[in-house]
Amino acid sequence: MTDHMQELDELCYLTAQSMTSMVTSEHFKVVKKLGEGSYGKVMLAVHKRRGTPMALKFFPRRSTTLLAFLREYNLSLSFCTHPSLTRALGIFFSTPSHYIFAQQAALYGDLYDVIVSEVGVTEEQAQCVMSQLSGAVSHLHSLGFVHRDIKPENVFLYGRSCRWVKLGDFGLVRARGAQVRPVWYNSPFCVPEVEQAKHRKKEEEEEEEETWMSVEPSLDSWALGILAYCLLTGCFPWEESTSDDPGYCRFRDWYNCMKEKEEREAGQNGWSHANIEDGRVEEVPVPSQFETLSSLALTLLRKLLNPLPWLRAGPEEVLSYLGGPWLLETERAELKKEKEAREEARKIREGGGVEENREREGTRER
Repeated sequence: MTDHMQELDELCYLTAQSMTSMVTSEHFKVVKKLGEGSYGKVMLAVHKRRGTPMALKFFPRRSTTLLAFLREYNLSLSFCTHPSLTRALGIFFSTPSHYIFAQQAALYGDLYDVIVSEVGVTEEQAQCVMSQLSGAVSHLHSLGFVHRDIKPENVFLYGRSCRWVKLGDFGLVRARGAQVRPVWYNSPFCVPEVEQAKHRKKEEEEEEEETWMSVEPSLDSWALGILAYCLLTGCFPWEESTSDDPGYCRFRDWYNCMKEKEEREAGQNGWSHANIEDGRVEEVPVPSQFETLSSLALTLLRKLLNPLPWLRAGPEEVLSYLGGPWLLETERAELKKEKEAREEARKIREGGGVEENREREGTRER
């Protein structure tokens, strides 16, 4: 157990001693529902005495253990100090039916609300969001925690046009290295390394055997890669990350071909000349679902979506790819501008400059 995980457990023990029962309506004016999920619901409320708007997160007692509630509350309160992590406000209590804590209210909704289907968001917004999430997830990893549930619905908007976002919903957070049951679910956010759970489920039911996997930061890296693709295209790259899915198989085959190509170009490591004609390596076509993305974005996605989890890049890798074009049309426009600038510079060098050329033309006319 890491030092921070031990500290979190100690905080849960201490806060359990001070849990109080309250009537929500006596202290808060509930305004509207902000969100709902398997955990429960989040309501926008105003503290009657302070007049402060906040979000109240309700956890049904019938489906939530006290420890799970206190872990999420204390994690959010004490460890989510990064500006792009949703933070609890130090208010927690229970009612006969719910455990409740207060957190910062996201008044502009979540990322799911602004991603336009089959369009996405602007390139500038996509880079802005990924920059902030890179820092937030890196912060969690530095403390020894893995989020395990990064998706558009859990990225909340605290400013217009995605200028300020916060990652929230820490119910699935676990310590790095913790052993959990591999759970497969039908989503591109589900990592390919748990595909075995999809096929093994029936076998285990018959054999009554249990399998376990280690919680690693690579789980969050994969989710960030899928999220980046969603932001840029408004779609998912595939339905599920398994060998049964044609879209994922195209990506995996392209990934392996690109890796092989790079190994050849890096010095023909172990490759005979028969593999390469005249030192050239055949071009590998980009999968159709990635054709609108620039070479810069493709390189980033290849690092985050590496099929091998131990080779997957960390969230901080995103920072190295900011500022350049992430969409193919932007990349082409920039290349065109560069080409025009080089051509203009060549003309100036060869002709002695624009003003000198004008003087020469004037002399000829006289």
